[in-house]
Amino acid sequence: MDATTPTEGIRTVVHPVSDLAAAKAMYAALLGMEPTTDSPYYVGFEAAGQQIGLAPVSKPEELTGPVSYWHVADIDAKLAEVTAAGGSVKDAPKHVGNGRRVATFTDPSGNVLGLLQDA
Repeated sequence: MDATTPTEGIRTVVHPVSDLAAAKAMYAALLGMEPTTDSPYYVGFEAAGQQIGLAPVSKPEELTGPVSYWHVADIDAKLAEVTAAGGSVKDAPKHVGNGRRVATFTDPSGNVLGLLQDA
């Protein structure tokens, strides 16, 4: 097997939610803390070195389950590696603020995985 670029592991898990306010209250109770990021399009909690995110969705078919984001130094290189190995791009890399870029892809079984690169 050829060498590939390493990851920093899964440090972010984003949960799609239909009611952001209700989800925020429940996750705050579960984690025992208030969110560190609180906006209409994303609520995030820093818990034990992980980012637990809530992202509102408007369509029931978007409620497919949480997406685990692997943190990487070079999102383009890692996306090229996983697609060469059988993955398929779902959402191409995009900027989501503060220099952060995210992308999603599916593995050969259809599971959705994420990549996250910080500036």
